[in-house]
Amino acid sequence: MFEYMKKSFLTGVGLALRSKKEVEELAKEFVKKSEMDQEQGKKFFEDLLAKYDDTRAKLDEKIEEQIRNVLTRLDVPVASDLKELADRIDKLARMIEKDKK
Repeated sequence: MFEYMKKSFLTGVGLALRSKKEVEELAKEFVKKSEMDQEQGKKFFEDLLAKYDDTRAKLDEKIEEQIRNVLTRLDVPVASDLKELADRIDKLARMIEKDKK
């Protein structure tokens, strides 16, 4: 039963949507209420924070990917497109200046 509760507590999206402080507080409360010994509590707390960091990073990656997809579908230029255009304009401006001389 305890393992089932522990796994449920560590589910990804629910964990990632909370702040780190909130996760720490929930973990401390869970350790206290489940009457874990100090070693078990420390291990659970460390596992939870590692899972939080991993899940949060994966969620951030997914969000960034979705934003890129939306921008692509909307045909919105990205920074690299604008840099390429600026470089081409600079090159043309240099060619014009060279021809004037």
